[in-house]
Amino acid sequence: MNSQFIMTLIGKDKPGIVESIAEIIANHGGNWEESKMCRLGGEFAGILRFSIPTSSKQKFLEAIPKIEAHGLSIMIKDSSQKTQQQNQKSAKLEIIGTDRPGIIQHISHVLAVNNVNFEELESECISAPMSGNTIFKASANISIPKDSDINTLKNELEKLAEDLLVDINLTINC
Repeated sequence: MNSQFIMTLIGKDKPGIVESIAEIIANHGGNWEESKMCRLGGEFAGILRFSIPTSSKQKFLEAIPKIEAHGLSIMIKDSSQKTQQQNQKSAKLEIIGTDRPGIIQHISHVLAVNNVNFEELESECISAPMSGNTIFKASANISIPKDSDINTLKNELEKLAEDLLVDINLTINC
């Protein structure tokens, strides 16, 4: 039987970080299943899901300080007990507009009060081609309760888009 884990890690970016994590997982008979990793502001940041045979779990956890000794901050959560999300609709949310403080805070508030959950969120600031202004772009996969009033959510997001002077596009997946 396998134990499932989620690991987050952050530290100064340098070659070999991914290899050191992959090696310790493999050395304990584990399987790397899913990950998102990137360089942000000169730092390496990552999150991954993997499994380890339950019989190797303790020895694996005891080996983590060896990786942390190389300057990584690591957090591991046992995710063997999975919670099922039922009665959810998936949707895509796209935001673009002139950057300003608070865009994500305002949008996440509207989503939270409507019981909408972020499944994935990516954002970036880019320079507009002609004006050089900073443009904020975000893309999110979200889960909406099936019994939610989609029109109310859309109306709230449209009003917010007007207030923030951004474009917000919500697409419900079938």
